[in-house]
Amino acid sequence: MNEPGARSLRNVAVIGNRGAGKTSLAEAILLTTGGIPTLGSVMQGTTASDFEPEEIHHRCSVSTSLLRCSWNHTTINLLDTPGALSLLGEAITALQAADAVIVVLNPASGIRSELLRLWSQVKALGLPCLIFVNELEKESGSTEELLAACHRDVDLTPLPMSCALKDGAQWIGVLDVVNQAAVHSRPDTAKWQQQPVPPAAEAALADARKRIQEAAAECDDQLLEQYLSGAELSQADVLKGLRAGVQAGTIVPVYMGSALKNVGTVPLLNAIVDLLPSPADRAERRPLTGQDADGGHEVTRPATAEAPFSAVIFKTIIDPFVGRLSYVRVASGTLQADSLLYNGTRKIKEKSGHVYQLLGKKHTAVATAAAGDIVAIGKLKDAQTGDTLCDEQHPIVYPWAALPKPVLSFAIEPKSSADIDKVSLGLHKLIEEDPTLGFTRNADTKEMVLSGTGQLHLDLALEKLQRKYGAEVVIHTPKIPYRETIRATAQAQGKYKKQTGGHGQYGDCWLELTPSSRGEGFAFTNRVVGGVIPRNFIPAVEKGVVEAMLHGTLAGFPVVDVRVAVYDGSYHVVDSSEMSFKIAASMAFKKAMETAHPVLLEPMMTVEVEAPAVHIGAVIGDLNARRGRILHVEARGHAEIVKALVPLSEIMTYTTTLNSLTGGGGSYVMELARYDEVPREVATKVVEEAKASKQPVAAH
Repeated sequence: MNEPGARSLRNVAVIGNRGAGKTSLAEAILLTTGGIPTLGSVMQGTTASDFEPEEIHHRCSVSTSLLRCSWNHTTINLLDTPGALSLLGEAITALQAADAVIVVLNPASGIRSELLRLWSQVKALGLPCLIFVNELEKESGSTEELLAACHRDVDLTPLPMSCALKDGAQWIGVLDVVNQAAVHSRPDTAKWQQQPVPPAAEAALADARKRIQEAAAECDDQLLEQYLSGAELSQADVLKGLRAGVQAGTIVPVYMGSALKNVGTVPLLNAIVDLLPSPADRAERRPLTGQDADGGHEVTRPATAEAPFSAVIFKTIIDPFVGRLSYVRVASGTLQADSLLYNGTRKIKEKSGHVYQLLGKKHTAVATAAAGDIVAIGKLKDAQTGDTLCDEQHPIVYPWAALPKPVLSFAIEPKSSADIDKVSLGLHKLIEEDPTLGFTRNADTKEMVLSGTGQLHLDLALEKLQRKYGAEVVIHTPKIPYRETIRATAQAQGKYKKQTGGHGQYGDCWLELTPSSRGEGFAFTNRVVGGVIPRNFIPAVEKGVVEAMLHGTLAGFPVVDVRVAVYDGSYHVVDSSEMSFKIAASMAFKKAMETAHPVLLEPMMTVEVEAPAVHIGAVIGDLNARRGRILHVEARGHAEIVKALVPLSEIMTYTTTLNSLTGGGGSYVMELARYDEVPREVATKVVEEAKASKQPVAAH
């Protein structure tokens, strides 16, 4: 395979809905370019891209794969991304390494929400785009309707560059409009043939070519003048205009084909080479810009092999046997294998291992990688996804993408005590691989909580946890971290008196409990006068109160937002101790709580739901039914945003409901807003359940 030069490299992310055929298209491209000897199958688990056991089991991509191939003296790095909505983070990080995208569309599935979300990222990054309309042989949807949806839903005007070539009802190839040829290929071989256009297709070809010439001419003033004067545009002229339009984002070429039958891949490959930008082209339009070491000044770096080295880690893989691999896009300079690198993000030095070019799970070690290339580095110890590696003498930190936040959580417990360390270690490693996962230990509920962006996301994490680290867990819905507080002022005495054989125990204190404002927390005041409680015992009183607040009298939840004052008491010269006053304070606090009108508080979440406008009424109705309070609604593109305040207990499993309400077109983020009082009927049920869970189980 040829080594990429400044202009002979293309980095292309393949994106689309789940099931659109992205991996099958990547497989057809690899076959056509000679990267693989035979066409693999997603259903049979034999593709170069989907090699992880979870991908073979689920028959879909769950992780971005890097596939390196070559066409017309140009090296192509394909980034095959997952299409599932809950795995969107993988595709978003892949876009950070790409210079262009191929959007795979399927007439049967149309344009779904996951693609709409990705398209907003594509537009924000200004990535040029090609469209591949797949599975035309199935005729399960209208291509015209699909292209109309492109215009309607993602605000682009697709330009057809190839069309189906049939022999009767049988689809035998495609018409390559730019090259004015019929292209025939077969699924069982990399061989293909370019033949003259059949007479029956000449009229359709002429019409399509006229539209392409017009589009190309509009992208270049000189070409437009030539076209309007009636002169014929040459093949080179057409490609020049198309290339300018594609890279400016004003032209989005559409190619027809079938990935499974390896039909239509040749015109698409030609377009990758002829129309999409190299890393050098891309940098000319969007210069590489980051921050200096202190983050105070903007730094621009030329995308050349001679510039100081810099690279961005866009993916991390950790395997218990192979070790850590960091996928990097070399932004500038040259990466040397087994060299000392500087992590500009973390301000630490890293010793790199081998550098690899990748074709799925096949690794080829190389000595260097130049600006623009995408490779993997072995054995980086501390570097994480999103970090910038650079030359220490010329530090730079590139901006990183905002990734989807976890919204669905499960409490997890090891199946056996022997698995506790395995679970903790394994989950921390999985989060290093996938930053959209979250793992916390809830101090209130004493639970380990795993969070992700959807059910599939969490299922895959648990499968990997068992396969890679041998840790099995059971899952359940996390407990809600309720709180207790008071609504009235109350006083109570706590008197602890115990006589033993030697010294006794004596502590006596009076406490006053007063409600605080919500969120104010706990405050302790000493109002003792006259020395009725010696000053050296006052800290013990406060400690007793703090410990008693861990378990309220209503349902055993922590107590918050209370002001406590000790104002009276008594002591014994011999029998009083810190321990006795701590116990007395705890007794006084619990007595006072019972008469201070204790109430239950629940966490309230600020929830922001994005959904297609047609479904927004159903979403609002459902949020109201969940005791939510709608704060505002606003339009955003083709969708609407609902912001609401909703109790956490009502939204723990909201992901499934939202998918059902919006046909998979909705998403949401949430964060803790505050704690509010629980309605009486709900509080009664929570208290009863809490007390029932503390009842001893009868012996059988």
